[in-house]
Amino acid sequence: MPTKKVRASKLESASARRKLPIAKRPIYVKLAPNIFLGYRRNENVGSWNVRVTGPGIDWIKKIGLADDFEPSDGRAVLSFWQAQETARKLARRQPGDDAGDDSRPLTVAEALTNYEADLTARGGDAYNAKRARLHVPPVMASKPVALLRSIEMHKWRDGLIAKGLSRASVNRVRTCLRAALTLAAKRDKRISNRHVWEDDLEALPNATTERNVILPDATVGKLIATAYAHDPKLGLLCDVVSTTGARPSQAVRLLVGDLDLAKPSAPRVMMPRSGKGHAHKRAMKMQERVGVPITLALAELLTQEAKGRPAHAPLLTRSNGEPWEYRRSDLYRADFRALIEAVGLDPDEVTPYSLRHSNIVRRLLANVPVRIVADLCDTSVREIERHYSKHISAHSDEIARRGLLQIEPPPTPTGKVVALPGQRS
Repeated sequence: MPTKKVRASKLESASARRKLPIAKRPIYVKLAPNIFLGYRRNENVGSWNVRVTGPGIDWIKKIGLADDFEPSDGRAVLSFWQAQETARKLARRQPGDDAGDDSRPLTVAEALTNYEADLTARGGDAYNAKRARLHVPPVMASKPVALLRSIEMHKWRDGLIAKGLSRASVNRVRTCLRAALTLAAKRDKRISNRHVWEDDLEALPNATTERNVILPDATVGKLIATAYAHDPKLGLLCDVVSTTGARPSQAVRLLVGDLDLAKPSAPRVMMPRSGKGHAHKRAMKMQERVGVPITLALAELLTQEAKGRPAHAPLLTRSNGEPWEYRRSDLYRADFRALIEAVGLDPDEVTPYSLRHSNIVRRLLANVPVRIVADLCDTSVREIERHYSKHISAHSDEIARRGLLQIEPPPTPTGKVVALPGQRS
């Protein structure tokens, strides 16, 4: 069924439009609920725009010039009737239209959807798109990317702080949204406001604070013993994380074939690299493995765990036989918070990552070179110096004192100035 055309005697013909006064504000004609066609009379040729309103929605986009002084071509120069059709297509996809019609302005919500699909296709972490979507309000989500302005982006960022997000969390959400918007701009060259999020939307300063909780060795031992008593499978996972210093997401990806007992007196596990970094490097990096030494006691437990299972099977499993999930939330669901409370610690402060942080500091204090610690724990020297600097500084003071020259003072200072050899008294 053809769309009904709207009549407007003042706008239908070029001669009628030329009789209108020059004005800054357009004259609007309602085409459908929440969709309006606007005409602005200029000193020379007039212009058409479309305005879309609704709950949390209000945006305007110029769609072309009016055929006030030259014939319409259906693209850059539009008649009143052609402008109506173009306005409807830009405002909404009509039944039968291609869902991928690139004439319609891309909204922020659609940019996030496309970004999620792109991450999935490239082997990236699709949760980055979901993280941003959770914190984008409906008004912003429904707005075309090309109409975003710096002031509203800053209000959005600062509003996340008001909602209780930490400065570091706000910066992470900002980074995810920026990536989605940049991808949209790369695919649609009509989006010319990249500076709004790439240059103007700065990260919040002082967002990175050292919050790594370091546990004493006795507390780590008590925590692991409590975990074994509560759930042997959970205890084994905590033991592996504590012994290797790996991220929980790395430990749960260990396979039976990663247990290396070639040297029985020096067992180790071939720990998978993490999925951190750019998506184009992530898939290749996650296939890499690094040998990390483990204790003989842990090697014996892992040997029993791997007995009779194929090399490609997960080495660490839950009590029901299913593999652990990659995300830290799975450890929290496994009563990790209850374990923390059982040893008298705060579960909002101490996390599974505390076992990793404690391992890194333990190695540093044992004189293991920072470069080796970084490689074993799948991080960089820069990150270790950045997050564990105070522990390195405290330890370096102890080492530096070994190089101090110890000079024996005179047994009984007399307080008198004595002439040096060759000087006159």
